[in-house]
Amino acid sequence: MIAAKKGYTAHARYIRMSPRKVRPIANQVRRKPYPEAMSILGAMPHKGAMLLGKVVKSAADNALFQNQQLDEEALYLRHIEINDGPRIKRYWARGRGRADMLIKPMCHISVAVEEIALAGDAGAE
Repeated sequence: MIAAKKGYTAHARYIRMSPRKVRPIANQVRRKPYPEAMSILGAMPHKGAMLLGKVVKSAADNALFQNQQLDEEALYLRHIEINDGPRIKRYWARGRGRADMLIKPMCHISVAVEEIALAGDAGAE
């Protein structure tokens, strides 16, 4: 989980997609300004981009709701974390009475956004 309570967060848990497929998409938008990240995610054809976009938008909406003086242009993605969730295990019938294990992975997505001005102040300390 996100260690320090800085910025504004959003979480999506038990997402029915492999974390291995979502992490490269998260790497594309990590530490980017919010409008640029949303345009990148909107242009990607992946299911993971749509799921990650929902969580990023939720984090930005949380920030705008909690601080009415903020603007979307003043936000950036401070932290994105894609963690493993539980795995659903099913049996897959094969020939000659055998069975293979079908593993359906899940992931947890955590996003934190922060004001760009605060990011510059933190670097000076």
